Amino acid sequence: QVQLQESGGDLVQPGGSLRLSCAASGNVFNINTRAWYRQAPGKERELVATISEDGRATYADSVKGRFAISRGNGLDTVSLQMNSLKAEDTGNYVCHLSIWRGGGLVDYWGKGTLVTVFS
Repeated sequence: QVQLQESGGDLVQPGGSLRLSCAASGNVFNINTRAWYRQAPGKERELVATISEDGRATYADSVKGRFAISRGNGLDTVSLQMNSLKAEDTGNYVCHLSIWRGGGLVDYWGKGTLVTVFS
C-alpha cells in the first residue's frame, strides 16, 4: 500500500509563487509516472503536469512556462513549483502515482492541498 500526503498549498496573490510537495510512504517501488492534478470548485479534475521515471515532463497548456514538476524521494516524491500564479490556478492540487503491481498499473492518490489565488 502507498500513502500520499500533499503540502504547500496556501493563499497567494496573482503573480506569486508556491511550491507543492508530495510525500509518499509505504511500498513505493516500480513507479511508472508521477503527476499533479487539480480540481477547481465546480469543475472536473484536470491533469496539470506529469513526469516519467526518465525525467520527461509534460504540462497542461495553461501552465506551460509557469509550472515545473520534479521528482525525488520520501518527503519530496513529487513536487510542483508554481510561478506567476493566476486566479484560474485556484483549486485543490492532488498528487498521483502510477505504480506497476503484478504486471499492471495501480493508481494512488492523495487528498490534496488547497491553492487559492486572489487579489
